[in-house]
Amino acid sequence: IFIFKLTQILKLLLKSCIKYFVKMKHKNDINILYHSENFLVVSKPYDMCINSNNCEKKDTLQFELKKILPKLVNPNLFHEFHFVHRLDYATSGVICIALNKKAARAASNAFETRTAKKFYLALLHGHINESYLIINKAIGIDAREKEGNHKMCISDSLFCEKPKNSYTILIVLERGFRNGKPATKVLLCPATGRRHQLRVHCSYIGHTVIGDYTYSERKDIEPYRTFLHSFRLILNNDIENLDVRSTDPFAASDPKNQWSPTNVARVLDEDIFYDIYNLLQSNKQ
Repeated sequence: IFIFKLTQILKLLLKSCIKYFVKMKHKNDINILYHSENFLVVSKPYDMCINSNNCEKKDTLQFELKKILPKLVNPNLFHEFHFVHRLDYATSGVICIALNKKAARAASNAFETRTAKKFYLALLHGHINESYLIINKAIGIDAREKEGNHKMCISDSLFCEKPKNSYTILIVLERGFRNGKPATKVLLCPATGRRHQLRVHCSYIGHTVIGDYTYSERKDIEPYRTFLHSFRLILNNDIENLDVRSTDPFAASDPKNQWSPTNVARVLDEDIFYDIYNLLQSNKQ
């Protein structure tokens, strides 16, 4: 029994070390995707906060941007950059920064009127049989965990406070296996912008995002990261229309993903985005 427990402890330590070194390797992988006089669009690494009220905290996107693009720092802003939308700590990918007041107002208006569109890639636990899903379920604050990670929940929960309408479109891209277990690669489009919306909705349908520690009831600790990535941002506004994409970090060709697709349901081309637009329009009617 002692040897068995020792073996399990050593395995956990080894996994933790591997995750740490993989994270450190990619910590500074901030790719500039687009830059104009109005907007800067970059790809945020996973496991990185956008900014912090603690000026001593170094592991933030704000701090890294200040190092590589010091001339873009706005000393009049507490966080030095105007991030026009948010990404969770664990989520990687496309994020936009407004570089002047006019651009900030235009971007804010695009999100308020829902003309801005965001698309995410994710690997989910299990095989989704449907070709697509429309998830229309209100999301609110989980009263049990108001502090810390600010966990959210669906409106059916007994502990749900202040639920708001939430709407997500899910398109199945591939089915296969990750690390020998059934998994599905999907494209997600949140029509609303609730905190943790995609993670909560995926958990609600029984297909939690792989590596999502919070919404797996703190059980999913094996993967090196949470497999959720901001893939594309369309930001049509009064100043400058943006359409920016990143690369797909969950490719089967990357061995650390341990992802082996066995069935390709949809190819990630313009047709799939056109289908999503039609689904969004039908929801408005």
